[in-house]
Amino acid sequence: MSPEQNTKTTKLCPTCGTRLSEDAARCLVCGTELATTDKPSKPAKAVQGSRLPEITLNLPAVLGLFILFIAIGAGLVYYAMRQTTPDTIPPTETPTITITPSPTITTTPQPPTATNTPVPTPTPLSYKVASGDTCSSIAFAFGVSTQSIILLNSLPAACDNLIIGQNLLIPHPTPTSTPQPTATMNAEESTRVACGEFEYTVQENDTLSSISANYAVAIVVLKEYNGLANDTVRSGQVIKIPLCQRAATAGPSPTPTLPPPYAAPSLLLPQDGAPFTGTDDTVTLQWASVGTLRDNEAYAVTIVDVTGGQDRKLVDYVVDTKYNVPLSFRPTDNLPHVIRWWVLTARQVGTDDSGNPIWEPAGASSAQRDFIWVGVALAVTPTP
Repeated sequence: MSPEQNTKTTKLCPTCGTRLSEDAARCLVCGTELATTDKPSKPAKAVQGSRLPEITLNLPAVLGLFILFIAIGAGLVYYAMRQTTPDTIPPTETPTITITPSPTITTTPQPPTATNTPVPTPTPLSYKVASGDTCSSIAFAFGVSTQSIILLNSLPAACDNLIIGQNLLIPHPTPTSTPQPTATMNAEESTRVACGEFEYTVQENDTLSSISANYAVAIVVLKEYNGLANDTVRSGQVIKIPLCQRAATAGPSPTPTLPPPYAAPSLLLPQDGAPFTGTDDTVTLQWASVGTLRDNEAYAVTIVDVTGGQDRKLVDYVVDTKYNVPLSFRPTDNLPHVIRWWVLTARQVGTDDSGNPIWEPAGASSAQRDFIWVGVALAVTPTP
């Protein structure tokens, strides 16, 4: 049997290619309208999407571009190296190998023993005596003491044989340190120092009243002086007895207990060797207090002019710690004078027949100091 041949005519959809019947007016797959003419239509062109433009390069062009890129990269690298690399590359130094000799061990000598080198004494100055010169005026001019010039030149103590044109050796002045001022004690400390005390060790069966009776000191004074809160004392306790607060000795003529001697006053101003000219109307002497003085006590100030063998002397008594030298004591010969002064504590013990007070030393004397005072020549009224 031979197969049955399909004689029915068909057509293809121009859009999707679906086979349709010849008389179909629309594609059943994509819905495209189909032509209904009797003549068979030409197959429609297949719809294609848009394509990107294609660039076609031949081999010489590709090689030229590759060579151009390489040239540009080489130029950039060369320019960068020119910016970072110096124009001239210094030659490399070739180190020279030197042979270091081995050190030779040598024995280090011991350092020499130090010896004390004496400090040289400064050479004295030389001065030629001029008209009107004296030892005191020369000493004042060079800032040294008159005694040092006398000793260095083997001159007599009065130093009254100077000759015009004579050469004198003048020592270098020695600086003197200024003593520190002594602090002034208050009234309680001054009384304690000036009073004096005795330390008594309490024995068995002792009471504060029995100690008070034995030493003639009031119980109130003992408690205050020793800082006791009550009248109780114990064996072995040390009680300080203020001697100046003892009661007067009973009898027809009681003798008051005097305080112990005062310490030496410390001189403050002026400094030793200080100069004063004729324009200084007042010279003030100052010293530190030794404590609270009693009504019959004072400071005895002694002032002596030691220049040229003069024996001018002044003694005065003050209760203050300073004293103004009176103008009547100033030299009047227009020459420098050495004025010596010192201070001690004195106590008045009575009066003489003329009613003047009688003073006795009540303490140690201070150190002596000197100052230079240039006198002022007095105007001489010519006689007619």
